[in-house]
Amino acid sequence: MTPARPATRGLAAATAAFSIWGLFPVYLHPLSGVPALQVIAHRVTWACLFIFGWLLLRGELARVSAALTNARLVARLTLTALLISANWLVYVWSVTHAHIVDTSLGYYINPLVNVVLGVFVLHERLNRAQWTAVALAAIGVAYLTVLAGRPPWIAGALAVSFSLYGLQRKVISVDALPGLATETLLLLPLAVGYLAWCQAAGGAALTLERPGIAALLIGSGLVTAIPLFLFAYGARALPYSTLGVLQYIAPSLQLLCGVLLYHESFRPALAAGFAMIWVALLTYAADGLWRARNAPRALRV
Repeated sequence: MTPARPATRGLAAATAAFSIWGLFPVYLHPLSGVPALQVIAHRVTWACLFIFGWLLLRGELARVSAALTNARLVARLTLTALLISANWLVYVWSVTHAHIVDTSLGYYINPLVNVVLGVFVLHERLNRAQWTAVALAAIGVAYLTVLAGRPPWIAGALAVSFSLYGLQRKVISVDALPGLATETLLLLPLAVGYLAWCQAAGGAALTLERPGIAALLIGSGLVTAIPLFLFAYGARALPYSTLGVLQYIAPSLQLLCGVLLYHESFRPALAAGFAMIWVALLTYAADGLWRARNAPRALRV
């Protein structure tokens, strides 16, 4: 019974993390009147404070200090910090400008962009099912492009920026929380400087006259940090294949938020394009689960 307990807790933690990310549009929507760049600056600032406070309580600040003394590591974490901040900026702008459905598409195709990067950057080999999934996703994205009359730039920007971020973090030898703490610390001077300029120019959203908005801006740091803590715990306790299936909770909830809560358009023609992406993801996920189940058998043989 004991070995099952960490897996059960890991499943609960990972599910909670992806659910929080999926419901994030509900949190961001009241901030529609705040410029996206200002929201990101607050998110970076407060997340940095909360994460460092957590590391201080855990006695793990030395791990951040070790990262900061490695010039090459700092350079690579600067790149990942810029990638994740670009991803956040596109996401916040999209949610606050009624493009939640587009954001869900970005996170649906993100795993398949990871596969493509694995082939061309890490020289990984794909089997027939994986190539089929990539081809179906490409057809779906091409169809949506023709339907819209323009490339799905929001979905593309989110998928590519997060995939590149994940690729860089995969090859960097630093754990999740110390890495994120370093990234937010590197972005902190830009964030604080921008917020100070907004305050001086009279355009600051964090004012005593708007207590609700101020609370949401400060809380954005917690909403950023908490799911990352939960995800880090879940990732350690669960098989990678299980984590891969759970990640589709987030874009599914985002899609439901966009369509059901904020009444964004999801006409049948658009749904047909999404259906191609869903079939691709089902193919990819089913292949991953099948290979994960058969790996122990192969080892026994």
